[in-house]
Amino acid sequence: MDWADTPEQAAFRREVRDFIRERFPQGYPPDLEAEQSVEPEDIPGYNWPADRISDDPVRRAAAQEWGAALAERGWVAPHWPREYGGGGLGVLEQFIYNEEMANARVPMVGGIGVSLIGPTLIVYGSAEQKSEHLPRILSGEVAWAQGFSEPGAGSDLAALATRADRDGDTYVINGQKIWTSGAQYADWMCALVRTDPHAETKHRGITFLIFDTETRGISVRPLTDMTGQEPFNEAFFEDVRVPASQRVGEENRGWYVAMAMLDFERSGIGGAVGYRKALEDLIEVVGRCASDDGAGGRSAGDGGAEERGDASAAVRSDWRNTVRLEMSDRFIETEVLHNFALRTVSMQAHEVIPNYEASVNKLFGSEVHQALARTGTKAFGLYGGIWDRATAPLDAFFVRDYVGSVAHTVFSGSSEIQRNVIATRGLGLPRG
Repeated sequence: MDWADTPEQAAFRREVRDFIRERFPQGYPPDLEAEQSVEPEDIPGYNWPADRISDDPVRRAAAQEWGAALAERGWVAPHWPREYGGGGLGVLEQFIYNEEMANARVPMVGGIGVSLIGPTLIVYGSAEQKSEHLPRILSGEVAWAQGFSEPGAGSDLAALATRADRDGDTYVINGQKIWTSGAQYADWMCALVRTDPHAETKHRGITFLIFDTETRGISVRPLTDMTGQEPFNEAFFEDVRVPASQRVGEENRGWYVAMAMLDFERSGIGGAVGYRKALEDLIEVVGRCASDDGAGGRSAGDGGAEERGDASAAVRSDWRNTVRLEMSDRFIETEVLHNFALRTVSMQAHEVIPNYEASVNKLFGSEVHQALARTGTKAFGLYGGIWDRATAPLDAFFVRDYVGSVAHTVFSGSSEIQRNVIATRGLGLPRG
């Protein structure tokens, strides 16, 4: 398979690079302390939905400037059709765009409003929903959150229990959602709710609703993760009244809307590039450290010290070999992950919807992330455990990533779920 760009694709890649170099605001640097993001596709130090309303006026203005620059080109939503304000890019152009944004380490704009909600409304939304929400997503006026997971459902999304009872032209919602990324910054939310508790199967009787997060009866409470950040939340619904006009798709058929929405998720190229960038940073710093041998721990005229020096040198040699081999493994794995992303985009370009292939991406990507974080902390020995960014190697990136990556084999579909999908849909094995 030849993955090289065509002349047209190479020209577009240069166009994206030039645009980023010329238009990305210099006053919008990464802020690792302020970041509250959790997705592998996110650029460390940025969370645009939060940055656009930051208390720091300089950061807020820079985030808005970046959004406006992208909007001029239709690149806030490059994959949306032009008639809805998008860039009208094809699948391969979208892939190149995502890859170059990740390579430049600059953030996307719009969050899930652009990547998931907008495409869902384009396909399933009413004319009124499109006219109300799509322009506000593109302008950055409104940020969205996704209310799917629940405390009692685990990885089985269809086991949700949040109820929405019909009362004339209104749904009355009661229940709870959890792990809702960015809900504390969101202006609107989409949610799956159960509207028919007596449906024949748990996948039926589910409805897809959208609503303003300021609606009476909604309360959002941030959850602090192991890194001390608050990337996700729990949301409570107490007699929340939502007009039936804010239903997307048919009543009791929301599961199918949700599954179509998840098909809009990206190929994973942002994560693949991000892991490679982190590995390159690690290789550079470890290379500098390894070249600084000093005296090797020897002390002339002291036989005991000389023996200790020999032992110290042997330990350093073993450490270097171990870290070198691990970094080689990580390099190969990030290359494989990059090719998985290319496989996905190739399928999409041929109008084939990835199924178990997406589970392969998710499973492998999550485990590569955790392995890279372990290697990064091991590379610095005891210094790898320093949490303070000011004194730790590489701003404590790897130790914090080591802790933060624990969740990556659980969220967005646990590794166990992904293996089941690969086994049944990919390998044709019977369900256990």
